[in-house]
Amino acid sequence: MPYEPPTHSVERSMRATLGVRTVAGVDEVGRGAWAGPVTVCAAITGLRRAPEGLTDSKLITPKRRTALAAVLADWVTSYALGHASPEEIDDLGMTAALRLAAERALEQLPERPDAVILDGNHNYLGGSWQVRTVIKGDQSCVAVAAASVIAKVRRDAAMVELGTECVPFAFADNAGYPSPVHRAALEEFGPTGHHRLSWSYLDALPRWQHLKKVREGIDTGEQLGFDF
Repeated sequence: MPYEPPTHSVERSMRATLGVRTVAGVDEVGRGAWAGPVTVCAAITGLRRAPEGLTDSKLITPKRRTALAAVLADWVTSYALGHASPEEIDDLGMTAALRLAAERALEQLPERPDAVILDGNHNYLGGSWQVRTVIKGDQSCVAVAAASVIAKVRRDAAMVELGTECVPFAFADNAGYPSPVHRAALEEFGPTGHHRLSWSYLDALPRWQHLKKVREGIDTGEQLGFDF
């Protein structure tokens, strides 16, 4: 399906209206998974022409996505990744875990960006950064699209490694997201140390419900594992 390539229009607007110089695009992957970390990439691209085919990682085939991520690693001005573990997700909730992972990514950049373009409509970073949220920013903004691809490829690779430890769960195929194989393995073997234990998939597993972690104030979306 044809799509419009991402542009630097949001970044140019922020530079003009806010007087900022360095703008990072930020995107996450793994929010809706039942297992594995949530991973955030922060990427700074400047205003150069983007590599051909760059768009939201979910719109690219795995083979093309992997090849594009290798190109982007050298093309971007800089990038960094941050992660929040399943334990941190359970203890903090998804919003705070996303903030933690994003801050870890941003703090690892060689230069602190003046502002951030955040994919979506929710500023989970809070007031310590100048943020502009952009719905479908991973399709429309070059830096966010680059962050989207890098984050997806790197997290998928990490889940492949976890899959060698947890063969019945087929993490290499499902990246920790719900799938028939994943569900069947959970029912038979119960959650691994890589699973999020505060989410409601455990409600459908009577044999393993005693492992569920309950945190006061957890929102419904986090419990259900929605990928917002």
